[in-house]
Amino acid sequence: MVSENLTLGSKLTDALAVMGDSFDVSEQFANLSVPTILVTLLTAAICGAVIYLVYRFFYRGVVYSDNFNILLLLTTVVTAFIIMTISANVVLSLGMVGALSIVRFRAAVKDPLDIGFLFWGIAAGITAGAQLYWVAVIGTAVIAVIYILLTIFKKERKSYLLIVRYTADNEINVNGILGAIKYKLKNKTQTGNSVEITVEVR
Repeated sequence: MVSENLTLGSKLTDALAVMGDSFDVSEQFANLSVPTILVTLLTAAICGAVIYLVYRFFYRGVVYSDNFNILLLLTTVVTAFIIMTISANVVLSLGMVGALSIVRFRAAVKDPLDIGFLFWGIAAGITAGAQLYWVAVIGTAVIAVIYILLTIFKKERKSYLLIVRYTADNEINVNGILGAIKYKLKNKTQTGNSVEITVEVR
């Protein structure tokens, strides 16, 4: 009985030692060399730059936002940075996921197409951070070509934003004028007797 307990105790000690070795931070981060970090971030930056250029020159939405375009580039690089850190250490990844889960973003995305670009940047950052460099580069290039072809062969319809300010008493008149054209209501704000609407006119 005593020998069995000693054997069980030695097995538990060995198991704890193995677990301690597996969660050795210095050993796991040793796999991340400086060249690997630089190549990963450079690949993410190249993919982010391609996304930036495609969004800059081929965007067909109503309002182009340069700040959002810069955000796409930063999101690609930051996502690669996070994935690279998570893949290097399991314990640190749990803490990072917990920290990121409490972050809440309240910025409204006006165009659904912007969500696609945002996911594109995140996907490129994840594959680059996982050191799948060719997957990140080829995937970014293929998506860029597909989007450019779609914008070239798509029938272009120019869109304009029309901002109308009026009093609540003129609601019927404004609706009668707008009824003669094709429009899409984007925003409506009423403060007291003053009303402001933003419509998309093609």
